[in-house]
Amino acid sequence: MARNVSDSDSVRRQNRGLVLGALRTQGEMARTALAGTTGLSHASITAITHDLIAQGIIEELAPTEKPDARMRGRPATLIGFHRPAAAAALVELDVNRARLSLVDYGGVLVDRIETPLHPTSFEDTTPTAFLTERLTYLRSRNAAPGVPLRRIAISVQGILDRDGMSLKWSPIARLAGRPFGLDLMEHFGLPVTLHKRGRLLAEGARWLDPNLHDASVATVFVGSTVAMGMTFRGQITGRGDEGATEFGHMNHVPNGALCRCGMRGCVEAYAADYGVLRNAYSVPETTLPAPAVPLQEYEGLIARAEAGDRAAAHAFNLAGRAIGFGLSRMMAVFDPSHILIVGPGARAFGLMQAEIMTALSSALVCRINGLPTVVAHRDEKEPIFKGLLMKTLTEIDQAEFAGLV
Repeated sequence: MARNVSDSDSVRRQNRGLVLGALRTQGEMARTALAGTTGLSHASITAITHDLIAQGIIEELAPTEKPDARMRGRPATLIGFHRPAAAAALVELDVNRARLSLVDYGGVLVDRIETPLHPTSFEDTTPTAFLTERLTYLRSRNAAPGVPLRRIAISVQGILDRDGMSLKWSPIARLAGRPFGLDLMEHFGLPVTLHKRGRLLAEGARWLDPNLHDASVATVFVGSTVAMGMTFRGQITGRGDEGATEFGHMNHVPNGALCRCGMRGCVEAYAADYGVLRNAYSVPETTLPAPAVPLQEYEGLIARAEAGDRAAAHAFNLAGRAIGFGLSRMMAVFDPSHILIVGPGARAFGLMQAEIMTALSSALVCRINGLPTVVAHRDEKEPIFKGLLMKTLTEIDQAEFAGLV
């Protein structure tokens, strides 16, 4: 008897998860469409949606007007998420800024605050103290009764520790080696997750462009760092299960330019903003990288190169060459149909494109299968935020509500 009850609960949890997953992926749907998408019977859909509505997880939405007056019958009642059921705090950390967003259960942005970060930001205050103060401030501005905060999710640059609660290394000064994930979990009494930016790039690219949802895609961030996320036929792949690589720290030139990581010759040492800055001003390759490059200075280099400045144009040529040969090496083991260039460097894609395509053309796989489609996406925040949003809300769906039977 106990085994049968356990099996029944497992099936119910699985079926509820299918319904929530379909709504998360497809958006608002009628019950008939939910049955077709999930493969569940209409009777099961009716029972599941009844329970989820009673528990305040989803809701029936006001029917829309019929698109064609000649159509008979009432318009279908759509099912969508009950927005006050939960909230999540999303934190994006990079070399130049911290951006905190509060979103509701429907994925709607409720509030956002942004704070500049500098190389000295974590000298006088710890990452835990900084994030605690910012998160507390965000919550205080949105103290709506009855809307529980369920998750804190943080996008980070660097290499995660095995426990996923801290970083072994990060280009953000004094962030690595500090268990701020565990500290925040203890302080707020909530699940806290850390996610690599590369993973979120890959995740977000799939959500933003439905045509790429089941494709093999390499999403390359170019800006304060160089990072990559990969999907293989729609599935996140990469080191471990993080779906991210250390593409920026792939060796491009043995014993070459000094990288911010301390190694020499990395792709990032030529293609990140500090590498372009160093080459544009003919600074020796062994010079310590700038700890941070203001966005306006990087954009100024782009403007100079586009106006015909040879030194700036040469620096972006070198950046494109490093990215291109890094991609050509990657394609020996992973053959994406699309390559997306995102981040501030996407604005310089026209300056780097020729070198990128020349390097890709030298790869045997490209000669045989043809070149992948390479495009620039000009707002890096959108895929990162979208990836963090969808991953976090999906975790709430499955961990918090699918098993609420």
